Amino acid sequence: MSRILLCIALFLLVGVDAKSAKSKPNVVLFFVDDLGWNNLGYRNPDLFETPNIDQLAQDGTDFQQAYSASPTCSPSRSTLVTGKHPARLKLVRHIPSGKHPDFDEWDRTDAEFHLLEQDPAQFPSRNWLPLEETTYAEALKKEGYYSLFVGKWHLGHEPYHPVKNGFDRQIGTSNRGHPKGYYPPYTPFKEIFPEETERYLTDKLTDETVGFIEDYDKEQPFMISLWYYGVHTPNTGRKDLVPRFEGRKGLEGKRAQYAAQVMAVDESIGRVRAALKARGIDKNTVIIFTSDQGSLYEWAPYRGGKRVDTLCEGGARVPFIVSWPGVAKAGVQNDSIIQTTDIFPTLVELAGGDPAEYKDLDGTSLLATIKNNSVLERGKPVYGYRAYQDLYVSAREGDWKLLGHRSGKLWLYNVEEDREEKNDLAEKNPEKVQELVSKLKAWEKEMGVEQYSGVQ
Repeated sequence: MSRILLCIALFLLVGVDAKSAKSKPNVVLFFVDDLGWNNLGYRNPDLFETPNIDQLAQDGTDFQQAYSASPTCSPSRSTLVTGKHPARLKLVRHIPSGKHPDFDEWDRTDAEFHLLEQDPAQFPSRNWLPLEETTYAEALKKEGYYSLFVGKWHLGHEPYHPVKNGFDRQIGTSNRGHPKGYYPPYTPFKEIFPEETERYLTDKLTDETVGFIEDYDKEQPFMISLWYYGVHTPNTGRKDLVPRFEGRKGLEGKRAQYAAQVMAVDESIGRVRAALKARGIDKNTVIIFTSDQGSLYEWAPYRGGKRVDTLCEGGARVPFIVSWPGVAKAGVQNDSIIQTTDIFPTLVELAGGDPAEYKDLDGTSLLATIKNNSVLERGKPVYGYRAYQDLYVSAREGDWKLLGHRSGKLWLYNVEEDREEKNDLAEKNPEKVQELVSKLKAWEKEMGVEQYSGVQ
């Protein structure tokens, strides 16, 4: 009799586990390249048209103060997949392309690090994400997920591609940081979609993603990482969309092409969401939408972009929306100061795992913040870091933001009162400067980059 009861108990436990596994949400992470905070229709309707992203913001929680940990292609991606700051990973610049002496024409190299001649610190930056680092694909695999990667990787050549980092499948991945063009051939050697002759690249990636959703037949939940090549240069809008923006005040030349690129991404997001709905799984799918850094161009009200004053708000502040039907508050704005380092622990926790199992995470899970629309109390600043120009580091805490230069110069802004970062308050607030400098220096030591510090 006891054996029968034991079998029944085991059966019930297995049934609970199976039900729990099926109830885990699918995840779709939209990661756009070079999309500024203000390059969305609901924030800048005179210049941009993004009805699908606007609807996503209405359907979810719209975080107003989200930052890239390092507003640069490869570093921003490294922190997204690992939850570790690029400074900790020693991946603080984009991985160079073929013209660099360490690389051949196929963007492959055996050199683990590279230097940049104009970098004042001569910081050796990695040429790939080490395989020893745990990615969110590997972490979610432990929780029963199937992971698909689509699009731009830019974290190393073939031995370090997504399928070597825990993803079950990759589509449209090359070694390059941006395409040769958005119409075929997309790359110089036709590394991706070599048979394609007509399709716009953003649409081609979307075709593949929608096809995956339509055909998915596994019992396990899935995670899709759709990392667009757009809206990176070359700024080539889809041909049918460009006329919508040409002639608008403020959208002359390449900016009109850029706005058309943004709209193509928006249509892509709408198509993916429609595919989820058609399969009847939209209610059990978490959608995260964000960007790696600000635009190539400056857009009011913020100062800076991806090449000039990059750690200012125009380069470092990014869109960040989370939609999770029945869980995330819908149609609300959240003013928590968050960072892309937070995505890894958030994904782990929502999948049923424990972020504490992973060492040296620099992010914080946003799960409770998402569920309650509460304000995240970090208890410490969020830091931005790059290794290109004199301006190399930022520390944002509360309304204050400190910007540090290799030359030792310090700027201090109240970014809530001064969004354009025009009024440097460093001289008027020496105590606040010293407080943030002390925290910054301790953080640089923790990251192991104190020898490259310019802050005294």
